[in-house]
Amino acid sequence: MSELKQHRVAAVQMDPRLGKVNENLKTILAKLAEAAEDDAHLVVFPECALSGYGFGSREEGQACAVEAEGPELGQLAKLCSERKIYCVTGFLERDGARLFNAAALIGPSGLVGVYRKVHLPYLGIDMFVDPGDRPFEVHDAGGMRIGMHICYDAGFPETARVLSLLGADLLVLPTNWPTHAECAAEHMVPTRAMENTVYAIAVNRVGVESGFRFIGHSSIVDPNGNVLAFASHDREEILYADIDVEQARRKHLVRVPGRHEIDRIADRRPAFYQPIVAANGRD
Repeated sequence: MSELKQHRVAAVQMDPRLGKVNENLKTILAKLAEAAEDDAHLVVFPECALSGYGFGSREEGQACAVEAEGPELGQLAKLCSERKIYCVTGFLERDGARLFNAAALIGPSGLVGVYRKVHLPYLGIDMFVDPGDRPFEVHDAGGMRIGMHICYDAGFPETARVLSLLGADLLVLPTNWPTHAECAAEHMVPTRAMENTVYAIAVNRVGVESGFRFIGHSSIVDPNGNVLAFASHDREEILYADIDVEQARRKHLVRVPGRHEIDRIADRRPAFYQPIVAANGRD
């Protein structure tokens, strides 16, 4: 695939069925094919899209977990190969006896990378999974550099900053935001994009699961914090936007030449940030 400066990205806001892996996989495959027909280069699905989220025990989650190299993601890889497309989907990853809330980047050549959620809230399956054990990474998706993180991770601005410093053009955030997360959906995503001069795509779910209503409001945002697309609070739908990676890589912003210029990366003062990385008594 030739490298492009502009890429069409898609956010698939859906209602995964708890514990119905095969049913959810069929939906993901169908939506991926639909987005491919609309010329999407990258298609992003919600957190735990393959399994659902509101499990009541580790054992319930393990029963719906899959291996990163297993047949379930293999079906996505096959479709990505056929359509020459990339996708990111949330899933529960089984790695021996370990269990992770994970996101996989898959492309025309197969599995590109897996991110394991680092910050875990006391909610749903996150109460029972193992904490992510890998550093943040940026992956190439056909000329677009993406950094994956998941839901609660976005509430820690260090996450987005690290991914941006690693060279991300696009912050990819699969989420399961329930009621009370409206501020995150409406304000946090544009803020993370603006403060790092990158694009951001946050893909939430809808529906009710295990007593929680999920609020939708998936979005795609540009490096100035402008919302390019914003979804409803209760419908399954696909959002699209075109992004220009050169805009994300242009960190020196000239508002008025010689009078108002900013660069939120070059203007950092890391020597003053030591308390951010001080130990807090937890891993």
